[in-house]
Amino acid sequence: MRLQFWRDSVKAIYEGNPPQQPIALSLRSLTPVVPAYHLLRIIDARVSELKHPGFVSVDDLTSHAESTSSTLLYTLLSLLSLSSSSLYSHAASHIGIANSLAILLRALPFQASKRRLFLPAELTAKHGVNHEEVFRQGGNAKGISDAVYELACMANEHINTARGMFQGQRLPLEALPVLLTAVPTISYLKRLESYDFHAFEPKLQVRDWKLPYKLWMARMRQTI
Repeated sequence: MRLQFWRDSVKAIYEGNPPQQPIALSLRSLTPVVPAYHLLRIIDARVSELKHPGFVSVDDLTSHAESTSSTLLYTLLSLLSLSSSSLYSHAASHIGIANSLAILLRALPFQASKRRLFLPAELTAKHGVNHEEVFRQGGNAKGISDAVYELACMANEHINTARGMFQGQRLPLEALPVLLTAVPTISYLKRLESYDFHAFEPKLQVRDWKLPYKLWMARMRQTI
């Protein structure tokens, strides 16, 4: 019901008749630069997620990431008046997907504690992962580390693809607010690797206190 309210609100906002709600009134100022399509796409993806929780294939997960995290970055590009750049949009697509995959991996322990597992069925079947074993044994469950490793590699490939688009050159200053969203994901993936892809390692649930410094360094070097 709440998501339907926002779907209706977005349509009303772009028709020039926003509901008298603080967030809706604030969004009204974005209409000249942010396409309604981006906001509606995010809402529709979340509705689909509620109706059909979980993912059958890796492609399903990637498509969902594109419709949520990547689309949010497209929205930020629009706010920066950079949406016409196919280079930035393509890089944002890959970074958004990588961000979503990293978030899913980091959330594994919490979701498992609630008896939920959002790894694609294609991946769990491939590595012989049993949901009940994950709920009971966590990171000691058969095949879970292999599934985590494969998903982490996919995320890293998307990051590398985004990097490669700039051919080793410094990232453009104008696009840094969007491109630097990759830094927390890169940091998490490196920490995950250091624990041999044991996503249930308690230390991975602790905030990376070096992250502000890593973001600052990335900003100064104009790189990810």
